[in-house]
Amino acid sequence: MNNNISEIEWGSRVKLAATYRIFDYLGWSLLIFNHITLRLPGPKHHFLINPFGMSYNEVTASNLVKVDIDGQKIDNSEWNINQAGFLIHSAIHRKIPEAICIMHTHTVEGISISCKEQGLTNTNFYSAMIYNNISYHDFEGITTRENEQERLLASIGRNPLLILRNHGLLVFGRSIEEAFIRLWTLQKACETQMASESLMGKNIAIPEEVTKFSTDEMGLFNDAPIGQDKAFEALERIVEK
Repeated sequence: MNNNISEIEWGSRVKLAATYRIFDYLGWSLLIFNHITLRLPGPKHHFLINPFGMSYNEVTASNLVKVDIDGQKIDNSEWNINQAGFLIHSAIHRKIPEAICIMHTHTVEGISISCKEQGLTNTNFYSAMIYNNISYHDFEGITTRENEQERLLASIGRNPLLILRNHGLLVFGRSIEEAFIRLWTLQKACETQMASESLMGKNIAIPEEVTKFSTDEMGLFNDAPIGQDKAFEALERIVEK
């Protein structure tokens, strides 16, 4: 542990580094691209992000880069960050207090569903847990233009799950665990839809009352944030080994 880093920040670094390793283990990484960002506790808007140029399985607690809301480094890291990639994250972190952790992926399944005009259909076990909490944002090309930020925020509205059309998936949460289990459920819904739509016959739509029951039972959008998750802890143990 670096003596210049507080115990609280170090704990955040360790958990975020583990999350990058979990993404790699699950096959959600994309070479050196995409991000998981985490706001550090305290009044300052400081965030941790992966060093640009490292693969997810190289990320450690000590090499994560600390930046401000504009993506400017505020530590002495030898690594830079992907400024263009931080554009989406900074817009959400700046305007949505509940976005403590933001996760963005380009999985084949996520992009495939984002390319469909109908988007995610409410036709499987996983979609029923999240369906009424998903927003969509139209594709405007590679996200390097700052003037897209306001349109992105308008698209999100009050929903913590976002399907970026023709692009991929984005989820935020009030903790790493909350963001992760939301993203995992969305990813599984996309995987299941891809598989079911490859088979002959129509898929069965899930009624609204069943969707509401499933969403309430799963509890991914409760007033209190998810602070611990046994599935996430199990994955932490796997990557620790």
